Amino acid sequence: MLRYLTAGESHGKAIIAILEGMPAGLRIDLAKVNHELKRRQQGFGRGKRMQIEKDRAEILSGLKNNITLGSPLALLVKNKDFSIEKLQKVLCPRPGHADLAGLLKYGFTDIREVLERASARGTVATVGIGALCKIFLGEFKINVSSRVLSIAGNDSALGMKAVISEVIKSKDTVGGIFEVKATGVPVGLGSYVQPDKRLDGRLAQAIISIPGIKAVEIGLGLGYSVSFGSEAHDAIYRGYSRKTNNAGGIEGGISNGEDIILRACMKPICTLMKPLDSVNIKTKKPSKAAVERSDICVVSAAGVVAESACAFVLTDLMLDKFGSDSLRDIKENYRNYLKRIS
Repeated sequence: MLRYLTAGESHGKAIIAILEGMPAGLRIDLAKVNHELKRRQQGFGRGKRMQIEKDRAEILSGLKNNITLGSPLALLVKNKDFSIEKLQKVLCPRPGHADLAGLLKYGFTDIREVLERASARGTVATVGIGALCKIFLGEFKINVSSRVLSIAGNDSALGMKAVISEVIKSKDTVGGIFEVKATGVPVGLGSYVQPDKRLDGRLAQAIISIPGIKAVEIGLGLGYSVSFGSEAHDAIYRGYSRKTNNAGGIEGGISNGEDIILRACMKPICTLMKPLDSVNIKTKKPSKAAVERSDICVVSAAGVVAESACAFVLTDLMLDKFGSDSLRDIKENYRNYLKRIS
């Protein structure tokens, strides 16, 4: 089983991830990992933090001569803005953030003790882990990519940039929709046998757990609600080919050989430069929500994080089906499987 843990705070010393279960024999190109980390930082509407941090990963264990040993991989990304001990207390929770719920849950008296870990800065770890998984998937010609479909309802490049520009001027934030596509995925990943083994369930959970994601759909998604079965389902032709892919590459919780297509909605960032009404947790009096350094729009970056989340799930299910110890053995099992189903 592939699994990972992350640690670190937004303004702490570093973001850390440990990945366990990657097979032995996989050559890791650190430049590819750093390329993915850089992609996460890009996109029109990102904040000043991206001008400070130049995310670069170090792999501290699990490699010899850049080849995996089958032991846990420890990944470290240092924070340049290491200031957690110096930052002032936060007393006015931001609507839409984990601020208030986290404060009440843990009994803190400073919201910073919530927001430092709840921050989307933690997605650095997700992308680092996803980059390692993408390297593995590349051995089987599986590719995971994303694209922004719309920002605040605008679906043209000019329209999206224009609305973000207006939102920057008005000191507001804005969300949108992105799409993730996985190509080259073989038939047979996932299972209908138990709910937690369903590929669609695994992917949906992985994406919805990304900070700020509020909706996920697969394939035709909500479009099924206004369609008839005769037009919505993907007819099967000679050679098991399809002319449509409304299922988004997944039927019965199992990949069917078509491209896996998912879409997700990223909500507007919670930190507003013109803050909403809130309450001071110390005085209990009405106040304006706290203002932290923040982004205006992160839909593009959220797509990159979602790619990584999907790459992790696909890698885990590839290992579940074809073995998990040695890349050489996995490739042999994979070839034999493809030969059988052909």
